Amino acid sequence: MEETLRILVVDDDEVDRMAVRRALMQAGVKMELSEAGNGHEALLALTNTTFNCVFLDYRLPDQDGLTLIHRIHASEIKVPLVVLTAQGDEQIAVELMKAGATDYLSKSRVSSETLAQVLRNAMRVYRAEMQANLALQQLKESHEQLIRKNQELERQRQQIQLQNFKLIEASRLKTQFLATMSHELRTPMNAIIGFSQILLRPKFGQLTPQQTDMVERILNNGKHLLMLLNEVLDFSKLEAGRLELKSELFDLTKVVNATVTEMQSLAEAKKIALQIQINLENPWVFNDSVRVRQILINLLSNAIKFTETGSIWVEVKELPENRIAIAVRDTGIGIAPKDFQHIFEAFRQVDQSLTRKYPGTGLGLAIVDSLVRMMRGIIFIESELGVGSMFKVELPRQILSQNGAGNIPALNVDGENIFFSAHNPHQSSPQSRRSSMRYPHLKL
Repeated sequence: MEETLRILVVDDDEVDRMAVRRALMQAGVKMELSEAGNGHEALLALTNTTFNCVFLDYRLPDQDGLTLIHRIHASEIKVPLVVLTAQGDEQIAVELMKAGATDYLSKSRVSSETLAQVLRNAMRVYRAEMQANLALQQLKESHEQLIRKNQELERQRQQIQLQNFKLIEASRLKTQFLATMSHELRTPMNAIIGFSQILLRPKFGQLTPQQTDMVERILNNGKHLLMLLNEVLDFSKLEAGRLELKSELFDLTKVVNATVTEMQSLAEAKKIALQIQINLENPWVFNDSVRVRQILINLLSNAIKFTETGSIWVEVKELPENRIAIAVRDTGIGIAPKDFQHIFEAFRQVDQSLTRKYPGTGLGLAIVDSLVRMMRGIIFIESELGVGSMFKVELPRQILSQNGAGNIPALNVDGENIFFSAHNPHQSSPQSRRSSMRYPHLKL
């Protein structure tokens, strides 16, 4: 259905108004036509009614067309304006267009065809301008919203930065406290262990069985507590970036054998078979022997802690590109895939309750992770619940001389050097089951 247009003709000459009306009717324009004889009547009509187009005579008795256009715009009236000019007023028409008129037409050219064409063009241009203005307004509002959001984000960023500063300071104080307390507690703990060992020596007098049992408990608990303190102290050094690797040339075979022998008593207490296989053509490596031993002790301690029955295997072998691998396999409780990403977090254990079955600080694997990354190594884990776990550490045979931990965070958040697999860790280890024949003195 054709739209009915509201059109206003503003002209003080009745003949000119009739000419416009007749031309529009002949063009077949469906319209409601209103007329005004001067600028005042035109403003009144525009204020009270919404028009689709206005045909405006430039020369009015009370004001010229330029003044009327300014007053229409000042009143924030939006409507297409077509100025009707006399012959030779083209320059004036240009000024009117600059002031805001949509189009102009000489009265001498008024006909049904020209008037209808000018009407269509004026309305099309006006609608395009309105759409452009609307888009511009929306863009402006979006820009203002973006500015407000950016300001809010900046405030949030500053708050986060302030919180980060507070967290960093709190972490520094915590690390300093842990280091101080661990250091202060080690001295009396060493004294307790030393005096307990003295009491157990026969030359200082025979103890009754009950007394011997009590002193042995003091000694064992003292060693356990000293181990926990050492873990906390090492972790505080790692976290503060104060732990450095002391590289030296050493025989890896000797270090592994000595470490496994040291852990025999713990495995023997649980009746667990501890087996080893070393396959190295060249046993010499350039690394920190104390920290390599610490890595192996932590892995073995975990394996013994979480294994109730069965065996634990230690495998050492050479790898391409001048690297070596140390693997510890067990037949323990295994690790659920959902816990893979958390087992290397500091102070984090799968069972966090106070009544948990397996005690400890939860720092062992976090320290292993930090030391392995300091050595530019990689950790591989295979585990299946109820079957067991395998932790394999791959290290370069020779580490770099600059070994400070300052540029390596103690907490490995992204896990970029750790690879997990929820598979049976024993499917690919038949050689480990033959290891006891090569080193029978280590089988318990």
